Amino acid sequence: MSSKEELFANVDALLEEEPQLPPPAERARLREAAGITQARLAAALKTSTQTVKNWENGRSEPKPPRLEAYQRLLNGWAAKYPAHSAPAVAPVPAATPQPQVPETFTGPAAAPEAPAAAPVDAPTAPERPARPAGRPATSRRPAARKAAVPAVDPRFPHGPLAVLDGDGSAYGVDGIVLDCPATTIPELVEWTLRESGLGAPKLNRYGKDSDPLIVLTAAAAVKLGLPERLEGHEQRRSLRLPEDHPVVKQAAKAKWQLTQRGFGPWARIYRKAQGRERQCVQLAILSWDALDERSWPGVAEMEPADIARVLGVYAQRVITPRGSTAVSGLELMTALRPPTKPERDEETGNWISGHNPGSLGTEPMDPAPPEATPEHPVVVQSGWTGGFLNEEAYQWVRSVDSLSDEECMMPFAVGLDLNTAFLAAAARLVVGLSTPDHFHAPKFNPKIPGSWLVDLSHIELDPRLPSPFTPDGSRPTGPAWYQTHTVAYAQELGYDVHPIEAYLRRETGAYLDPWHDRLKNAYVDTLADLGVTKDLDDRAFLAAMEQHKQVDPALAAVLAAIKATVKGGVGKLRERPQGKHYKEGERWPALERPTWRPDIRAAVISKARVNMHRKLNNMAKMTGLFPLAVLSDCVVYPSPGASPLDFLPYAASGKPQPGGFRLGPTPGLAKLEGVQPMLWAVELMEKGLNPARHIKGGDAVLDEGE
Repeated sequence: MSSKEELFANVDALLEEEPQLPPPAERARLREAAGITQARLAAALKTSTQTVKNWENGRSEPKPPRLEAYQRLLNGWAAKYPAHSAPAVAPVPAATPQPQVPETFTGPAAAPEAPAAAPVDAPTAPERPARPAGRPATSRRPAARKAAVPAVDPRFPHGPLAVLDGDGSAYGVDGIVLDCPATTIPELVEWTLRESGLGAPKLNRYGKDSDPLIVLTAAAAVKLGLPERLEGHEQRRSLRLPEDHPVVKQAAKAKWQLTQRGFGPWARIYRKAQGRERQCVQLAILSWDALDERSWPGVAEMEPADIARVLGVYAQRVITPRGSTAVSGLELMTALRPPTKPERDEETGNWISGHNPGSLGTEPMDPAPPEATPEHPVVVQSGWTGGFLNEEAYQWVRSVDSLSDEECMMPFAVGLDLNTAFLAAAARLVVGLSTPDHFHAPKFNPKIPGSWLVDLSHIELDPRLPSPFTPDGSRPTGPAWYQTHTVAYAQELGYDVHPIEAYLRRETGAYLDPWHDRLKNAYVDTLADLGVTKDLDDRAFLAAMEQHKQVDPALAAVLAAIKATVKGGVGKLRERPQGKHYKEGERWPALERPTWRPDIRAAVISKARVNMHRKLNNMAKMTGLFPLAVLSDCVVYPSPGASPLDFLPYAASGKPQPGGFRLGPTPGLAKLEGVQPMLWAVELMEKGLNPARHIKGGDAVLDEGE
């Protein structure tokens, strides 16, 4: 028979347990009875609206101290708004067949729903549920689903990535929470590869599966023996741990290797592949600034479950992140156009690795001297003095002297921004795939990608428009090197061109087409999720764009990352040497990549700048309006009203006139960048400053794909 002390101890244990909440359906009933929205409740409890939704549909439970506050609120509402009958317990969904899962997961297995094909409106993953002491490690996935999801690769039942927190909870896509028992980096890598069910299938039949990504919170990093932040001058400068750090030695002792970039914010840990099985895990450390604020606004400060949602949507629509958005943009090119494919050797009958047509191959390719940078070995070792391509985005401010009285009297300066202008330029863009050949006095052919030495200084255009041939908009002063699109535009404007010499490529192809298509779909789909759809008229489009970032901050961050992926990926095509110890003429690591292709970067930017000038020219012809300034993909016009609708050209039917700037959510169409008084713009122009840089109300980030 139990003693009094034992019974009292048991009762005390019950009293000390966390407060029990009413069933999810009752929580929602009480809130609705009180007339409180989920958003207002979320604000009061300092959490997200999606988290409140999760509490009310049974996907997750609050943690202290929110748990106690939520309990107190529900008790108060229950006293005010008693149910007419006992609240019904939320129905338990019917059991569904479950797939086999590793032995580590002793609880209910995850349903085989695909991470990579998660629905667009997939709810945010839950906050970390409180785990009672002694509960076995399990894979926890909500039972209820909003919509059926097509089956995906059964090798990766838990999605492409997970965000690991300090208590061992690994938050994945689509609301899944895994229990990770690892306490060291080698254990984490082993768990990820053997038991987590993480990864993503290849994007091309000849490509490779995406390695699983584990994102570490600060607490998880410390638990695994890593510093919360990179300490010391040397670590910050090199952005990686020293080779004698205990964690680095620990990984080496366990026969794991690091790539050349070492153990930094984005660390790749691998062993050589055994047969066809890759053994590689990508780590991202949040407190080491793995998620740059400019590319992933606000994401590093989110809850782990919300970070998993953001990165999961990006992984589904773009690629599993492998570094900065620039790195991911470049990796996406290779993933969609793998350099090799299997071929049968006619002599032996064996399968061998052969060149994949349309790709950039496996070997780096030196550029022509005018396509290189001044420090490149091709330039330094040859003593090249013949000049360089200067295909860059616009940085142009109109002369104040060219402003008319009528323009100065306009009340507003309105900025238009072209959606992902570089991405629009990549569509159906034919680029060179082979090494450049040198030609003297060739006949110009607009279909051949390459670099042409041409004198365009005789072409005289309206000084109220920037020259289409130079980034600063000034008229050329003599022969210069231009990419094919720039020279072709001179022909389009009606001028004869007579190249002096050229570096051209015989093998060509639309290398960037699949890259363009995937990123365009990602951009358009994410905007649509934020309420900006293709079917909106121009007025509704402007209204939707004004509030789209508030609709869902997580998806707004995905949109920002997609845009950064475009510009950064183009910039990586001509990555410059880094580090103070670099000496001119030496090769730098980026040159060993087949994707170090400054000629492709030049082609994208040349086409984007020509597209911009064509629209500026058509606008002048259709409306008589001339821009005040252009910065990359942003243009500022004087306007009689504070909206683009006040000056953009429309036909009598109300449809936008073709050829000029048009509003819309797809790449190449325009959106409102900002509005300021015309006097403000003129004062900046008088100081030689660019109104397009500041029209948004801050200092625009100039990113020319560098």
